[in-house]
Amino acid sequence: MLSAQQLETYITQNLACEYIKVLGDDGTHFEAVIVSPAFSGKNMVQQHQLVYAALGDRMREEIHALSMKTYTPEQWLLRN
Repeated sequence: MLSAQQLETYITQNLACEYIKVLGDDGTHFEAVIVSPAFSGKNMVQQHQLVYAALGDRMREEIHALSMKTYTPEQWLLRN
């Protein structure tokens, strides 16, 4: 069973993140907040595609559902 911490590690291994927080306790359903400079100039769909690409085959094999909120560093600063 996959943990939220493992999922955070998988994402950060392949995507530069300034902030990431993953929650989930059943091993297959997760919620994530991800802040990355790679999201700059991209729409929400493109941002989510970057996260899916960072996860690779794990998205099909280990993760049943991933709900994401993605932000550029500038958007994150304005939000907080």
